[in-house]
Amino acid sequence: MLKHIHIENFALIDSLDLELNNGLTMITGETGAGKSILLGALGLVQGKRADLSAVRDTSRKCVVEAQVDMSNLSLDQLLEQHNLDVEPVCFLRREILPSGKSRAFINDTPVTLATMSEIGYQLIDIHSQHQTLQLASDDFQIDVLQAFVNKVTENDKEPAADLLESFRKEWSTYKAVQSQLKKWKEEEIALEKEADYNNFLLEELDAAGLDQLDIAALEQENEQLSNVEEIQQVLQEFQSIMDEDDNGLLDQLRLLKNKFSQISSYNKEYDGAKDRLNATLLELEDLSIEVSRNSENVEANPERLELINERLSLVEQLFKKHHKEDVAELIIFRDELADKVFATQNISRKIKQAQQQLDDLNKKIQSLGIKIHEQRIAQASLLEKEMLSTIHLLGMPDASFKVHIDKSSNFNSYGMDDVEFRFTANKGSALLPLNKAASGGELSRLMLAIKALLSSYKNLPTIIFDEIDTGVSGAIAEKMALIMKKMSASLQVITITHLPQIASAGNDHLMVRKAVKDDQTISNIHRLNAQERVEEIAQMLSGGKVSDAARENARVLLN
Repeated sequence: MLKHIHIENFALIDSLDLELNNGLTMITGETGAGKSILLGALGLVQGKRADLSAVRDTSRKCVVEAQVDMSNLSLDQLLEQHNLDVEPVCFLRREILPSGKSRAFINDTPVTLATMSEIGYQLIDIHSQHQTLQLASDDFQIDVLQAFVNKVTENDKEPAADLLESFRKEWSTYKAVQSQLKKWKEEEIALEKEADYNNFLLEELDAAGLDQLDIAALEQENEQLSNVEEIQQVLQEFQSIMDEDDNGLLDQLRLLKNKFSQISSYNKEYDGAKDRLNATLLELEDLSIEVSRNSENVEANPERLELINERLSLVEQLFKKHHKEDVAELIIFRDELADKVFATQNISRKIKQAQQQLDDLNKKIQSLGIKIHEQRIAQASLLEKEMLSTIHLLGMPDASFKVHIDKSSNFNSYGMDDVEFRFTANKGSALLPLNKAASGGELSRLMLAIKALLSSYKNLPTIIFDEIDTGVSGAIAEKMALIMKKMSASLQVITITHLPQIASAGNDHLMVRKAVKDDQTISNIHRLNAQERVEEIAQMLSGGKVSDAARENARVLLN
C-alpha cells in the first residue's frame, strides 16, 4: 500500500506531501491541472530515466519519495538479494541534482536504477494505455494463468504452486549444471590444444630425473673424469715423494722424530718439537693412505664421462628452454605441467558426469512439466469463463476469450508451455492474439478484467489506473466502478478519471488543482470533504455551470 508521497521541485509541483488511504482513491481535475505529473513522479521511484527538463528549479535538486507498506507482498527475499534492509515500510527515493545526475535509494541505501526498477514495479503498478502492451507479453499471460491455477488447486493433493516451485528448483539446478558443462567443454577444447605438447614436455622433464639430480656432484665428477691423466700424475708423484725407498718423506720424518726423542729430556722446546713432528707424521701417514686409496679409483671412463656430459647438457637445455634458473624451478614447472595433464584427463570425467546429471534432471523436469501442463489445461476453461463474465459486464457482450496452451520442447521458469490469450469483441469473428484483436479501449478493459481476476487470487501491489475509462459510456463506467470497488476490498486502488460515475465510487477523493503564485504556475493536490465531493462530481456531470439538479445527481451517485 502506497502510504505517503513527497514531491519536491518536480514539474509544476513545488512541494507536496500526500498521505494516501487504503481502499479506492479517486483523483480528478481539469485537463492540464497536473494529474499526469503525479504519475511521472511515481515513475521516477519505479526506476524510470530522469529528465532534467522535468526539474522545476534547476538550481535546486528534485526529490521524489514514496513510502510503501509491503507487509503483505512477500518481497523480503527480493530485498535481501540486493543486500537491502527489510522493513514493513519500504522507502523509495529518487533525486535529480542540478547537474542532471540522478541518484536512487531504497531504505536509505544507494541502488542502481535496475534494482529500483525491479523492486519499484513490485510495489506500485501503474496502468495506462501504454501498459496495455503488457497484455501481449507471453510472461504476463502465463503468469496470470499460473496465479489462477495456483489458487484453484491450492487444496489439491499436488497444488500447482508446489509443482511449479519443484520445477523451478530442478530447472535452476539444470541451468547451473548446463552452464558449468559449457565451461568445462570450452576448457577441454583449450586443454586438448595443448595436451600433446604438455605431454611431450612432461615426458622430457621426467626423463631428466630431476628429483634425484645433484648438479654439483655431476659437475665435480665431470671435472675429475675430464682430467684423469693430470690427477694420476700428481697422485703418483705424491706417493713417490712420500714412500721412496729408505729416503721417502715419511721415513725422513720418522728418523727426525726418533732423533728429537733422544734430546727431548734436555729441553722442553725439544720435547714440543718432537710432539709436533709426531703429529705431522701421523697426519701425513693418514693423507698418504687416503691418497693411495683414491688413486685406485682414478681411472679413465669415457662412457661415464659422455653420460655425465649428456645429462648436464640436457639440464642446461631445459634451463634455457623453460627460462629457469635451477633444478628446483624446473621441478615446480614439471609439477604444474603434470597438473595440466591430469586436468585434461579429469575434465573428461567431469563432463561425462555432468551430462549424466543433465539427463537425470531433464527426466525430472519433463515429468514435472507435464503435470503442470495438464493442470493448466484442466483449469483453462474456468479462467475463460471468469474472464468472459467480467468482459461482458464491461460492454463487450459478444466477446469471446480463449486461453491457448501448447506444450513446447523448450523449458523456461514457467514450465514447458507456450500460453497465448486469444480474443475477439465481435460475434463470429476469429479469435486472435490480443495485440491483433483488441483496440486500445478494449485492451484497457481487458487489463481491468485481468487485474480484477488476479486480485482475487494473489496479493497485488498498489494499482494506479490512469484514465482507463477513456472512450467508455456511462453505463459501462458504472460497471468499471463496481469492479474497482470490489478490487479495493483486498488492495489499494488509485484511479485517475474524468467520469463522474467512476469518481463517485471512491472512498477517498483527491483533486488536482493548478494556480498561479508569484507569477509561477503550480499544481497541488487537495483532499475533498463530503460537500466538496458533491461540487466536484456535479461539475463533472454538468461540464460547465453547476446546477442544483447536477448537485442532486451527484448526491445520488455518491450514495
